[in-house]
Amino acid sequence: MHKSTLLPALNRSQRALGESYLKFQLAPNTPAVLRMEQVQEALVIPVQRLTPMPNMPPCVLGLLNRRSRVLWAVDLAQLLQLPPLETYQRYSVVIVHAGQTPLGLLVQEVKGVARFSTDCIQPLRSATAHLEMYSRGYISQPTEEILVLDAEPIIHSPLLSHA
Repeated sequence: MHKSTLLPALNRSQRALGESYLKFQLAPNTPAVLRMEQVQEALVIPVQRLTPMPNMPPCVLGLLNRRSRVLWAVDLAQLLQLPPLETYQRYSVVIVHAGQTPLGLLVQEVKGVARFSTDCIQPLRSATAHLEMYSRGYISQPTEEILVLDAEPIIHSPLLSHA
């Protein structure tokens, strides 16, 4: 079989498994995912790599220099009005983008990549309007419910307009 005929079949079988999402722990009992299309990279940085900035909203922890680009680092849980991250020696950072605008989202822990069908996403049941603004819904799994976030409204959040 010719190599070029194998590639479309491979792409179809991957699509049948669903879209790729980066899975992370947002808060102790809150797993969440972001579409991989919106994720640039995930990394762990020492707390000293963040430069605090005065007069910023509490969720903005400072600036991060990554690959000769300076971007804002935001406590995602606090932005979503969940309990803020504990101060550790290291932070897990998910760098997301909407167009050319990058943003560093600090999360409790990056878990890896998972695939879900968009048909699995259900509307939020008892969320606040604030959380609904940043979410596409949730995915119900046998052991947990996973919050499906959307990077674009997070990056353009009115809470970050001063950043």
